[in-house]
Amino acid sequence: MSVEAAVLKLQSPLRDLVTGAVQDSSAEFGKSEKDKAEVAAWIEKVALGEASKPGGIKDLDTQLTPRTYLVSNYFTVADVALYGALHPILSQLQPPQYYAHPVVTRFFDHIQHRPSVRAAAAPLSPAFSVVEFDLANAPAQERKADPPKEKKAKKPEAAAGSNEPAKKEKAKAVPAPAVKEETKAAEQDKEKPPKKEKKEKKEATEGGKKKEKATGGGKPAAEEAAGEPVPSMIDLRVGHIVDIKKHPDADGLYVEQIDFGEEEGPRTVVSGLVHYIPIEEMRDKYLVGVCNLKPANMRGVKSFAMVLCATSKDGKEAGIELIQPPPGSKPGERVYFEGSEFESATPLSQLNPKKKIFETVQPGFTTLDTREAAWVNPVTKSIHKIRTKDGVCVAPTLVGASLS
Repeated sequence: MSVEAAVLKLQSPLRDLVTGAVQDSSAEFGKSEKDKAEVAAWIEKVALGEASKPGGIKDLDTQLTPRTYLVSNYFTVADVALYGALHPILSQLQPPQYYAHPVVTRFFDHIQHRPSVRAAAAPLSPAFSVVEFDLANAPAQERKADPPKEKKAKKPEAAAGSNEPAKKEKAKAVPAPAVKEETKAAEQDKEKPPKKEKKEKKEATEGGKKKEKATGGGKPAAEEAAGEPVPSMIDLRVGHIVDIKKHPDADGLYVEQIDFGEEEGPRTVVSGLVHYIPIEEMRDKYLVGVCNLKPANMRGVKSFAMVLCATSKDGKEAGIELIQPPPGSKPGERVYFEGSEFESATPLSQLNPKKKIFETVQPGFTTLDTREAAWVNPVTKSIHKIRTKDGVCVAPTLVGASLS
């Protein structure tokens, strides 16, 4: 079935909403035959009322978890159709109810604010009026901070388990006493080695803990963590802003939902860009995010990453811009530094604030005359461009800017 035929199956006013959005060039039927078939299949599901069936939203939560859009990685009329079908349902939910479906709520809120959707919905008001969600007060999801805590919880058990065989070995090694003096000498002889062994085991266990904590599971990061801070310790990834609002308690802060290609869904990120980049220029943008900073509370909202920006060499008032990944980049793609010593290195699982790794490396971040983002080694002056597998990340206009 073609997309056009599937759209005709929709009931009015939903059909009018979809056809109205099609008039805008940003709403697409699909870029390939495979995508077109998938778009048609989704619209047909909507026409059959599957989204409004009991348990339908729960199923959608699961299907949408790894996605920003229904088909591929771009906006299509299938997204408009699903948004329209969900509107009468989500518009009636109270916060505890839509908090229970964070992925569907995130998808719905993202689609409803797209310019083409708002333009198509205007003549159909109030059928598809904007639904306000209190996302700022949604229950905090601290999934990003959990993995290090789990490792810490397991290590004491592992350490305790490693001492058990030593205790059994010690019990086996006790010889049957022949005379009192022999027994005393035997006990003295056997007491010393276990103490040394216990010390060695303790040191080995502690060494293992330190290594595991520093590496986050990667050998290259372990080697780097043992020396001076280097840029490849920083976990940079392509991100996509799927929702953005102003912080309810801070005039200068945005609260963004940024898709980093993770199964858990978008991360909440707080950034102080309100006075420098209009919200319209932030919405739906692809960017580069720093993903292994320790989560931080920003006026009551926990932030799980940082948006990498270029600040004019003349200061913030002269301009701040988002660092942009190459065209066609997808959420979660690895961003790395050119150079044999950095390209294959594994970032740390989480930067230790006490070691000030980011703060030490950051002064070398800049944009070149080509506007390409790079790290310049302060000692050797060697240039290491910041890139994905498809190309170098850039600032839209700023040259000689500082990155942070």
